[in-house]
Amino acid sequence: MKIEKLPSGSYRIRKTYKGQVYTVIFDNKPTQKEAMQAMAKELDKVQGKHVSLTFRNAAEEYIGAKRNVLSPTTIRSYNSAMKTISRKFQDINIHDITALDIQSEINQLAKDHSPKTVYNYHGFISAVLGAFCPNLKICTTLPQKVKNEPYVPSDDDVKRILEYAKGTEYEIPIILACHGLRRSEICALTSEDIDGDVIRINKAMVENENLQWITKTTKTTSSTRAIIIPEEIAAKIKERGYVYKGYPGQITKFLSRAEQNLGIPHFPLHKLRHYFASKLSAMNIPEADIMRMGGWETDHVMKSVYRHSMDANNQNTQRKISQQLCESILEK
Repeated sequence: MKIEKLPSGSYRIRKTYKGQVYTVIFDNKPTQKEAMQAMAKELDKVQGKHVSLTFRNAAEEYIGAKRNVLSPTTIRSYNSAMKTISRKFQDINIHDITALDIQSEINQLAKDHSPKTVYNYHGFISAVLGAFCPNLKICTTLPQKVKNEPYVPSDDDVKRILEYAKGTEYEIPIILACHGLRRSEICALTSEDIDGDVIRINKAMVENENLQWITKTTKTTSSTRAIIIPEEIAAKIKERGYVYKGYPGQITKFLSRAEQNLGIPHFPLHKLRHYFASKLSAMNIPEADIMRMGGWETDHVMKSVYRHSMDANNQNTQRKISQQLCESILEK
């Protein structure tokens, strides 16, 4: 067993066991016998302490520790992962899990799940193991991601959908989606969030781990923002006293039904945020301003839809943007 002298003057020995690296530090240089005895004691201590800690136990403890700091959606996805990860893997003592065990589990999951889902499950497994076994080297081969070129609706698509939605409960939610709002943000809005033609976005309606719809703070700090909407839309919201009162999933179903009846290629409501980004890009709005108005924390989504520059810092410029946007999709 190699004994290393550290810059501090102390001595260190290391041992890799079942994919984990164990370390013991000495003040003075030990003999080989002392080093072996100390390492054996360290391994006995670690294994004895965690003898009954399965991956299932560790995952439940990890989720419990994160419950109040992660979003309800993330917690729900973790619980979903626990329903999918095999019982065999969940029953392994977490300190006995090797990189090969992880690879075998991912290989099984990849048979029936999309690459994106497998990536998410692997991320959860890695997070749990990172918390309890930080020395475990994880080097999993993941399925190749499928390159998906999202369909971004055209002005004509959006015009036809809005005409279809005119006078229904879904008209305003779809208009707001075209202004870059997420469905969760739209459903959490009240008339009190509107001041003149300014909407202040600071909360979201999401489904928690018990499948109950709750209102919470926005997804990220960047999501808390103020946007400008057409005065006539703001007035209509103020007049009726609310934005949308229905079940969030009904907006998605309505959009899908509209696309089918109108013969428009299918796209989810979230793609109207891509439409929003692409329209602002065509107006030469800079990336940083589009990210701010759309509540994006990174430029990952925008990379596929725009690359331009201009200044849109003040509300007057935002009003011009809103006016141009609505001229594209609303019939006068």
